Amino acid sequence: MSPSPSHRGRVLAVAVLTFTALLPTVPAHAATTRLEAEKATLSGGAAVETDHPGYSGTGFVGGYTDSHRGTARTTFAVTAASAGSYTLALGYANGTGSPRTLTLTVDSGAAQQVSLPPTATWDNWGSASVAVTLGSGAHNVSYSFGSADSGNVNLDRLDVTPSATGQAGPLFEAENAALSGGATVETDHPGYSGTGFVGGYTDGNKGAARTSFAVKVTTAGPQSLALRYANGTGAAMTLSLYVDNVRQRQLSLPASANWDTWTSTTELVTLTAGDHTVAYAFDSTDSGNVNLDSLTVTPSVPAGPGEAEAAFLSGGATVGTTTAGYSGPGYVTGFAAPGARLVRTFAMAAAGTATATIRFANSGTLAVSANGRDAGTATLPSGTGWRTATVAVPVRAGVNTLQLAGTGSDVLVDSVVLANEIALAARGATTPYTEYEAESGTTTGTVLAAGRTFHTVQAESSGRRAVRLSTTGQSVSVTLTKPANAVTVRFSIPDTADGAGQTAPLALYANGTKVRDLTLTSNYSWVYGAYPYTNVPSQGSPHRFYDETRALIGDWPAGTVLKLQKDASSTAAYYDIDLLDAEQAPAAGTAPTGALSITSYGAVPNNGSDATSAINTAIAAGAAQNKPVWIPAGTFRITAKINVAGVKVYGAGPWYSVIQGTGPRGGFFGTGSNVTLADFAIFGDVRVRDDNGSDGALDGNFGADSLIQNLWIEHTKVGLWADSGTNGLYVVGTRIRDTFADGVNIHANVADVQVDQSMVRNTGDDGLAMFSEGSAVTGCAYTFNTVQSPALANGIGIFGGAGNRVEDNVVADIVTAGSGITVGTRFNPVPLSGTTSIRRNTLLRTGSFEDNWNSAIGALWIYADSAPITAPIVVEDLTVSDSTYQGVLLSFQKSITQLSFDRVNIAGAGTYGIETNATGSASIAHTTVTGAAAGGLLNDGGYTLVRGAGNSGF
Repeated sequence: MSPSPSHRGRVLAVAVLTFTALLPTVPAHAATTRLEAEKATLSGGAAVETDHPGYSGTGFVGGYTDSHRGTARTTFAVTAASAGSYTLALGYANGTGSPRTLTLTVDSGAAQQVSLPPTATWDNWGSASVAVTLGSGAHNVSYSFGSADSGNVNLDRLDVTPSATGQAGPLFEAENAALSGGATVETDHPGYSGTGFVGGYTDGNKGAARTSFAVKVTTAGPQSLALRYANGTGAAMTLSLYVDNVRQRQLSLPASANWDTWTSTTELVTLTAGDHTVAYAFDSTDSGNVNLDSLTVTPSVPAGPGEAEAAFLSGGATVGTTTAGYSGPGYVTGFAAPGARLVRTFAMAAAGTATATIRFANSGTLAVSANGRDAGTATLPSGTGWRTATVAVPVRAGVNTLQLAGTGSDVLVDSVVLANEIALAARGATTPYTEYEAESGTTTGTVLAAGRTFHTVQAESSGRRAVRLSTTGQSVSVTLTKPANAVTVRFSIPDTADGAGQTAPLALYANGTKVRDLTLTSNYSWVYGAYPYTNVPSQGSPHRFYDETRALIGDWPAGTVLKLQKDASSTAAYYDIDLLDAEQAPAAGTAPTGALSITSYGAVPNNGSDATSAINTAIAAGAAQNKPVWIPAGTFRITAKINVAGVKVYGAGPWYSVIQGTGPRGGFFGTGSNVTLADFAIFGDVRVRDDNGSDGALDGNFGADSLIQNLWIEHTKVGLWADSGTNGLYVVGTRIRDTFADGVNIHANVADVQVDQSMVRNTGDDGLAMFSEGSAVTGCAYTFNTVQSPALANGIGIFGGAGNRVEDNVVADIVTAGSGITVGTRFNPVPLSGTTSIRRNTLLRTGSFEDNWNSAIGALWIYADSAPITAPIVVEDLTVSDSTYQGVLLSFQKSITQLSFDRVNIAGAGTYGIETNATGSASIAHTTVTGAAAGGLLNDGGYTLVRGAGNSGF
């Protein structure tokens, strides 16, 4: 019975409930023991009640009414098999409309008040969790209606969960830490764990307030520091993190809903085994004004395969940690919100049907999509605790996506695992092809000497070497290590005297038998003069030598020798061969059920006719009828942009369905949300850079919850320009080649865009860029991508913005005027804010020379140009190999603070391992420099490096 006003006068005796639970010593997945209240022994008139549905077990317990204030108590007898941290999750209902409290005690320890927020009604059940430390053996865990409590709740169950990865690890209560500088213990905001929280981080204590935790680490290595805090100011505030009295960086603490709402932020630091001091200080450069509740320290273990929280989330789906029993660092919640979705990327060895196992809590239905196509629903049945359900989904060989989208159910998803899935690449994109460098093959031509001098073909070559075939009969051969039926050849042939370009064949042989001639052209290569460059050879300074050609060649097994040969019919004066990509292209796909084909609206393939109007009409119809649009196999020419909003457009695969631009025009322009573009190619006809006079392949505002998957883009101005208003766009498995400007630019007021598992090569500007022009790019990410040989600028460039990430990428062979990765304030962007994460990246032969400045640029470049850098930049697990100039460069003469380096390995640098030309300070630990030609460190500007443990070579 609910403790509603009509029942509060009822006299009930004290209810005493006793349970015994033996908790496992080493839980595999933080196993949860559930204790049902109605199965306990009740006394004093307490009774099992059943008049409010939704409880677990066979009933629930009432009795926490006003007449029993100071006496009502429920005691759980719990036996812990080993000492450690445990989560106590009390299931309750509170239909009073306001937060209520009970008092929790463990044995005879200090009492702490537990806040129980209101549930929607008495028929809705919530859970309130508290982390406690238990010694081995028996304990009494009591929830009582103390004299200072408001009570009037119903109790359903207690879930007891031992510490495990993703659960409360070694938990340190802030109120038990060493406090100084005005930091004090307070209790006036409910919802804290332990016996209170730490306040005093007020403006009056700026520069002094500090909370210092004594932390013992048993496993050396990266540690996850999860700080639980409240920030009701309405704006992000900052504190400074110290480890063993060494300042690490400034932390951004986003606002919580109010002062009674507690949230957390996590930072990674590397600690040796033993005792450490971890402190959160209100330094003079911080904004403070937050409350601290607790610190959880656990060895940093990346989310394992299938962990939902590692997937792409949008539309209101967020990571949660309050419901006990999950695996990994958390779970995904928020599916009750319209548009909430989780997109899991995974790889399969072969096409077919796979079983997806979803680990979930609560119950309901999720909509399922596989590779952007509708795949039915997943029904998650009622039950208790975390459990599993399965759904069969179609999969393809290579990279796949599986999307789970909300249908209004408040489902929690812990993991999504595909049967027989295979590992994705540890860094960089998982590609469908195998890459064969020409210089590593067998050749009767000339292997060009390695070189990095701008305006030479070697500088633009992958690995800085190539093979030249200059006389009839010369060839280069590679041996297939996997079966293949398709090849892409990266090549350069000479331009014509007028700059218009030439087309010339090159013979392809398999095991000595000619398969076909490949068609090569210089129409899309060779530019001249000064930036942004022209097609006029008389202006001199030629570069951008390379282009690519592709062909289906029939099925060839592993062990086949593929040979490119300059036959008598190969009319170009020479052929420079950089590499060959070979793959097993799948058969052409089929249309989704109910799809509207563009051919039904007048588009005709392969005859050069203009299909623009037909495609626009088909897309308008698809959006109006909520039906997918189908691009069948064939090449369809367009002469203008195709507008897309609220529509799904699919092709038969990028080897078969081609949208071909005309001159400088043609591409897809986003004008709204819920767009899917998948499985086709967009080939432009752009031959020189003209930012105002040519189209990108993908441009505009893609709104919320859009997907771009398995596209192949070439010869356009840019690959993707995601513009203001885009929020929640996921780009995966896409190839972007030979553009005349950026491969991808996430621009201005854009949030939560992620480009993942994609390959970018030979762009005319940054391979991947984020440009906060006028407003901030926020919460966006470049993850698991490969960027090769941009003809100009950086592999990855982050210019301003808030809380963006560059993680798990491989960048190789920067040509001129750029770095492997740059972060800074160049181009006068909105200043950096939040934490910019540069983690687990590999930079190969990166860094370059900027001729206009007569300056060298490092592999990693932190550049304070138009403004100082004052927000945190975290650089971790970075591998720099064979940098052309500096391994790391900090410039230029403005302040750079809140910068931290941890686990950076610089192996080979043409000048210095680390060079600074700025003011400010950075922390640096576990960083090594070897093979730097000029020395480990050049620091002639007085920049302060705060050295932690594990550094060498500088």
